[in-house]
Amino acid sequence: MVFFAAAISRSILRRAAKPCVFPRRWISGGGASGVDGIAAAGYHVTGGPSFMRGTVFWEPNRPLTIEEFHMPKPKAGELLIKTKACGVCHSDLHVLKGELPFSSPCVVGHEITGEVVEHGAHTDSGIIKRFPVGSHVVGAFIMPCGNCFFCVKGQEDLCEAFFAYNRAKGTLYDGETRLYLRSNGKPVYMYSMGGMAEYCVVPANALAVLPNSLPYTESAILGCAVFTAYGAMRHAAEMLAGDSVAVIGVGGVGSSCLQIAKAFGAAEIIAVDVLDEKLQNAKILGATHTINGLNEDVVDKIKEITGGRGVDVAVEALGKPLTFMQCTKSVRDGGKAVMIGLAATNAIGEVDITRLVRRQVKIIGSYGARARQDLPQVVKLAETGIFNLRDTVTRKCKFEEANAAFDDLNHGKIIGRAVIEVM
Repeated sequence: MVFFAAAISRSILRRAAKPCVFPRRWISGGGASGVDGIAAAGYHVTGGPSFMRGTVFWEPNRPLTIEEFHMPKPKAGELLIKTKACGVCHSDLHVLKGELPFSSPCVVGHEITGEVVEHGAHTDSGIIKRFPVGSHVVGAFIMPCGNCFFCVKGQEDLCEAFFAYNRAKGTLYDGETRLYLRSNGKPVYMYSMGGMAEYCVVPANALAVLPNSLPYTESAILGCAVFTAYGAMRHAAEMLAGDSVAVIGVGGVGSSCLQIAKAFGAAEIIAVDVLDEKLQNAKILGATHTINGLNEDVVDKIKEITGGRGVDVAVEALGKPLTFMQCTKSVRDGGKAVMIGLAATNAIGEVDITRLVRRQVKIIGSYGARARQDLPQVVKLAETGIFNLRDTVTRKCKFEEANAAFDDLNHGKIIGRAVIEVM
């Protein structure tokens, strides 16, 4: 797949000298809620613009384009965020390549930092007090509704509304998107909050305050890469101090797993990849051992390092059948194989059933973490310096460079995590 940065229309990139206020009227036609356009076409940020730019995915293997949108309007319990930075993640890449079906056209980008600029009408006063206008925030890609069966049980990473509405339909939880093209009022869907845009609407449940001491750009990865690693180690693996851990695939999420394992007191941390540059970076981030899967048998080497037993916890961060199998074979008897890498639709992983049964190997899926309880903890790890943001983010890109960033990600040219600086 090749993304062409040149495909971004120069005419679209030109900004209007003054904000334009659109008439408050409905535009006829079909749309996300049966109407093509929104009554808030004239909505604009107090003292600010009435439109913004966003990066749009149209169809698989077609270049992203930058388009102008009506200013998105938050509803009750939602905040309008002026986006400062957005991470470049493999989950987005899966969508761009057509490997994970998603509503289109859509704005991708799901790990963001930004500044609160407005609250939706009728938003609870407690939310307004917690996130006043001007607050620096970080957003989690799983945006829990707070009210479904799983959210009430504290399992926000299984939120029914998030999967039924956002992942299945590209909307928020009233069944509507917040994104409408300025040119014709047509709806554009949201992958999580649709973070590769100058502004985005985020439910308050998915936000945490970002201390002024933490930079916007590097902190964007807290909402997915670090968030996912924390959930894998804290909830899925239930990692204990002294455990041995192997991480297969040490890109943005995998390298974050190394650091979380170190923070939780792992005795041995084994990084597995096929790129020596990533393995070198893994040592900086806490790996005690590294294995290049092109040069050595991964399972044999892990068992050699662990005295023949295998690790207590193995994490698979690539979503490939081969690495899935390596992960299950790398754990000791009674150990845990934690799968966090998304795969192309219908990809199948193989497992030795008899060993799984007799030796009590546990295979656990893990997707993100729990925003209200975990995201503040993730922020604290970065604030105290326990989590090293600086060496995890290995590339910073301009807003107009999204195509090039995803192309490099697709070809394995990004060592850690790339972040797009939006504003």
